Amino acid sequence: MMQWLEWFTRWENTKPVGLVIFFVTFVGILWYVYLGASKGRLESYKNMPFLDDDTVYKEDKQ
Repeated sequence: MMQWLEWFTRWENTKPVGLVIFFVTFVGILWYVYLGASKGRLESYKNMPFLDDDTVYKEDKQ
């Protein structure tokens, strides 16, 4: 088992593992944003910076 852990101590082996971890995380975020979240909810957020602070959303009343 120690040989398996020693494999990670080499710099040339940790770069591809880190790349795979970050790529899987990035794809997961994209999957959540574009496929997991409802489109209506994301569309309602696009004009949020232009709305006044005292505006009440229809979703908040429910």
